[in-house]
Amino acid sequence: MRILGIDPGSNATGFGVVEHFAGSVRHVAHGVLRPPRGGELAARLEYLHRSIGEVVAEHRPDVAAIEQVFVATNPRSALVLGQARGALLSALAAAGLTIREYSPSQIKQAVTGDGRASKRQVQTMVRRQLSLEHAPASDAADALAAAIRHAHAGRLEAVGVIPRGSRRRRLGGFVVNVRPSR
Repeated sequence: MRILGIDPGSNATGFGVVEHFAGSVRHVAHGVLRPPRGGELAARLEYLHRSIGEVVAEHRPDVAAIEQVFVATNPRSALVLGQARGALLSALAAAGLTIREYSPSQIKQAVTGDGRASKRQVQTMVRRQLSLEHAPASDAADALAAAIRHAHAGRLEAVGVIPRGSRRRRLGGFVVNVRPSR
């Protein structure tokens, strides 16, 4: 299965493509999409929509894994980030891709073992897990981490770290199933 990971941003959107087969994950490509600075927001959003469409056409992923929006302290920044995500999601949906969303802590947990890992720790672990010569830029590393998270999603659910279709709760750094009391 070929997975496209995306770390959305209005100024820099990271993308990473991995191949997942028989339990192993192999690097295919990564990069950062940078819309022209200072232009109109609509033009930047169109750039993201078009550019991620080109990435999809070139690498032909089966599924996309995208990082969910975190709550920003600046409401305007949160709105612009949401619009960037919308442009990206629209392009992915237009390409017919299945889209899975993961929180930043879920992605970090899957790649580093710590849901509060630093950007540097994520970069280091992505480089190690994918046997890259150099650590990718943080936006691309986050996108690759999202793809790795999706590659391991079935395994994490199978061992009960992230159960499907159940109420979830944080406990000791893990997301666990909460069974209703009888």
